[in-house]
Amino acid sequence: MIELILLDVDGTLTDGKIIYDQELCESKFFNVKDGLGLVAWQKLGKKVAIISGRDSSITAFRAKELGISHLYMGIENKRKIVLDLKEELGLQTAEIACIGDDLNDLPMFIECGLRFMPSDGAVWLREYVDVVLKNNGGNGAIREMIEYILLKDGLKDEVLKIYQ
Repeated sequence: MIELILLDVDGTLTDGKIIYDQELCESKFFNVKDGLGLVAWQKLGKKVAIISGRDSSITAFRAKELGISHLYMGIENKRKIVLDLKEELGLQTAEIACIGDDLNDLPMFIECGLRFMPSDGAVWLREYVDVVLKNNGGNGAIREMIEYILLKDGLKDEVLKIYQ
């Protein structure tokens, strides 16, 4: 049973676009359905961690908004973070799922039991994932991944009870 979901940000939690305005203020777009899925996941007592290669105050704000306390940004070696989380949370590889969209996510994939990528992820990544999702990054891929896991682990009814 999956206990922890690891999220890359740009290209999974967002569509991968990073927009700068004239004052060099950064913008990102998040999908509210992905957010509700992450909140529901946590209401089941499950954990979420964000592991991003970039530092972003927008990502930090979104993590806080969703109640995600495990936030790692500016990370070059995502594998080390996963190893640290395994130890800290007392988890085995089979209890961890992750989603990534590009080659820098490969080190994270090595330490996860169930690996996902959005449909628009890097072609070379496909051979390293268990599930290529139908949705693109930032357009429901995270929600699709969560629903896949909930069905696989027999937790659909538990989630529905939360919202009844």
